Amino acid sequence: MEVVFGEPTLTKGTCVFQGKVDDRNLYEEGDIVIGGLFPLHYGPVSFIQSYQKKPEPTGYKYFSARALRWMQTMAFAIEEINQRQDFLPHLKLGYHILDSCDDIPVSLRNSLILVSGLHGNNINSTCAGMERPVSPVIIGDAASGVSMAVLRTLGSFQIPLVSYFASCNCLSNKKEFPTFMRIMPSDAFQIKALVKLIHYFQWTWVGVIGVDSDYARFAIQLFLEESSKFGVCAAYVHLYPVLLSKESVNKVVQTIKRSSAKVILNFSGESELQSILRECGNQNVMDIQWIASEAWSTAKSLWKEFHSLLKGTLGFAIRKAEIPGLQGFLTQQLLSRARKAHFLAELWEEIFDCKLNESLNDHVHGKTSSDRRPCSAPESLNSVFSEYWDVSQLRVSSNVYKAVYLIAHALHDLSACVPGAGPFADGSCADPIHFLPWQVSVHFSDSMRQASFNTLGEEVSFDKNGDPIASYDLMNWQEGPSSSLQLVKVGYYDASLGREKDLVVNDSTIWWHRGHKAPLSMCSESCFPGFRKANRKGEPVCCFDCIPCAEGEISNETDSADCRRCSIETWSNQARNQCVPKAIEFLSYQESMGMVLCAGSVFGVCVTAAVSGVFIAYRTTPVVRANNMELSFLLLLFLAVCFLVSLMFIEEPTDWLCRIRYTTFGISFSLCTSCILAKTVVVLMAFRSTLPGNSVMRWFGPAQQRASVFLCTSVQVIICLVWLTTRPPQVVYNTRHQSAKIIMECMVGSEVGFWCVLGYIGFLACLCFVMAFLARKLPDNFNEAKFITFSMLIFFAVWITFIPVYMSTSGKYMVAVHVFAILASAFGILLCIFAPKCFIVLLKPERNTRRQIMLKNPCLFLFSFPLGVPCGRLASCPGCVPFPLRPYALCCRVGSGSP
Repeated sequence: MEVVFGEPTLTKGTCVFQGKVDDRNLYEEGDIVIGGLFPLHYGPVSFIQSYQKKPEPTGYKYFSARALRWMQTMAFAIEEINQRQDFLPHLKLGYHILDSCDDIPVSLRNSLILVSGLHGNNINSTCAGMERPVSPVIIGDAASGVSMAVLRTLGSFQIPLVSYFASCNCLSNKKEFPTFMRIMPSDAFQIKALVKLIHYFQWTWVGVIGVDSDYARFAIQLFLEESSKFGVCAAYVHLYPVLLSKESVNKVVQTIKRSSAKVILNFSGESELQSILRECGNQNVMDIQWIASEAWSTAKSLWKEFHSLLKGTLGFAIRKAEIPGLQGFLTQQLLSRARKAHFLAELWEEIFDCKLNESLNDHVHGKTSSDRRPCSAPESLNSVFSEYWDVSQLRVSSNVYKAVYLIAHALHDLSACVPGAGPFADGSCADPIHFLPWQVSVHFSDSMRQASFNTLGEEVSFDKNGDPIASYDLMNWQEGPSSSLQLVKVGYYDASLGREKDLVVNDSTIWWHRGHKAPLSMCSESCFPGFRKANRKGEPVCCFDCIPCAEGEISNETDSADCRRCSIETWSNQARNQCVPKAIEFLSYQESMGMVLCAGSVFGVCVTAAVSGVFIAYRTTPVVRANNMELSFLLLLFLAVCFLVSLMFIEEPTDWLCRIRYTTFGISFSLCTSCILAKTVVVLMAFRSTLPGNSVMRWFGPAQQRASVFLCTSVQVIICLVWLTTRPPQVVYNTRHQSAKIIMECMVGSEVGFWCVLGYIGFLACLCFVMAFLARKLPDNFNEAKFITFSMLIFFAVWITFIPVYMSTSGKYMVAVHVFAILASAFGILLCIFAPKCFIVLLKPERNTRRQIMLKNPCLFLFSFPLGVPCGRLASCPGCVPFPLRPYALCCRVGSGSP
């Protein structure tokens, strides 16, 4: 039977490779040939297919000298292992390295070439080369999307894929990709590092762009989830296609220009970013702080054309390492094989811009061989620079090196397997040279995941998903001599150090895109302490207004979401950023109101003392003696006590002071009103006893008068004792009436007790008023009833007014009202009763004589004769009545019809 595959006609049992075999590769024979996929070319050239002839191979714009270094690093590591006698001494490792072109179709084709055993020497286009070893494991690819496509294709064959640069978090899904491992940390760690970096510089408004690929989509999704935990918002998220048109590029740049975000995070490779940077330069979008993902954080190829845009760029890169002997190997390979190996020849042409080999495929990149001059012998590597032999930033190269050693360690473990203790159901071991597909999955992949070894000064180990422990260097793009790029390490991220210590940044060594400090990128200015954030309706949480905290609330952090209420003992300061102890308020001598009331109290005492001095000095005069001198002196004494009691209401109260001030106030005013009541009753009873020889006045002698005063006061004393023994007054700290202050005041304890004290004083005052009112028409020169009536009216006016005012005030003002009432009522009594007599004694002495009194009331003569003198001896007194105000007093009263 003949089977036709394309042009050749083959007989049964033969096969042919469909398509043209690409002979551009690096190949070395070995017992086990490790496959490799590297993006040596990138940036496909778009063209329109005519569909009338066989499509031409896709051309690519760019050649990556860095990727060639990765290829050579893999070859170097394998040769290094082969030269060791202590490591895999019975196995020789080989390699088969192909170009993936960072393109899924090319990667799929070349990955199938690797696992089928075809290589660049199979130029007869048949499968005659199948007897060569297949690649049981592949190192590659760089891009996450390409690696996913290769894994889905090779999944049926259970071929392990070890990536040195694919970081997509989706590749950690072992159900979908059970044979995948990588030296590159997962994007889950890179995103955490990027978010912490952005949060560290307080950038809350960040633009996020990326190429429309699995790598960027998964990375952006993780970034949005993680950034929300730190209050970072995406000003916009824009995905652009791999093959960028002018419209697509312009749309990206317009999005950047319209936004107020000055920090942009880009998830893509260097090839996709070039068009965007070029358009940013054309439209003068120069004030952007770029944050690079690890895919391009060390891509020096971008610097030459876009250094004015990328200066100050920050990004996390794989940890740098030094590989001894690599630089010499790279140089030796280039010098010795440049005319033999296609990849090295192409590098030579790129470096010196000349034509080396006529056989090179001109479609590989934009400039054809015919456009270049022929290469001459004198080209020197010392006069040119290339990323190929630049070993100052070995990051991805170190990952390639570790990937080779990872496979070698797994092979070493397989070689040491003891039959009967193997990983399979029957305890057998796999042949480390000839693998079956299912043995690769069960044994080889497990061995790699469990591998742990030291290389390049680092310990290499993996978690259950086959991901290494994350560790990054924070790189800063700085301009060096001759405008060269200096990749400076300004910090690091190490996930093994814990959440609080994983990110370290050296701010002083960072060069910013513009200026000497980090740019600001926020939707709203930060809310300072004392303010809280109020989100704007319909906008991201990073867009907000700053609202001052209310009284009694504070915020002591920048961008606080809420204000915290102070405790009951504290209050917010004026800046609303700190709770301070509340001011304790009470009526004190240091404030003006306390000083005025104290002065009024002292003045009242002085006036009382002055009146007492006047009465003592003129105690023998008729006016003084006619005013019941003993009760007058007692009244003056108790009035002085009332003035002094008011001083106890000023200054800081204590429990004992509270109890003393209220009881002293009640008893002192009871004494005053009792004296006034006794004076009024005596005068009234004396003039109402009209019958001669009436014995009623004998019950109102001096002893009885004193006794009545203290008897009336004793009732008040009993009320106070009951009050003090049940619920006495005490100091309280009032926080209800004034939120910003603690009012230190005396609470009366028992409201009943307090109002009983006031009520009893009012009761005595009412009796005085009634008695004085009844005696108001008695003779003027003798009678005090009119003045007592006026004093009681003032007393009532003060205390009736006091009650509503007292009930409606609080704090020191309530105390001041109480003190004012005490002083006003005391002054009212003092002035109304004693001022008229002092006026006569001091200013009208001619009226303070017996004759003047007798002229106005000829039958009224006070205290002129000893008690008991017969009325007949008084020729001018037709009616005589004993008046026991003094031991030797006799009062004459005129009868009906007398002159």
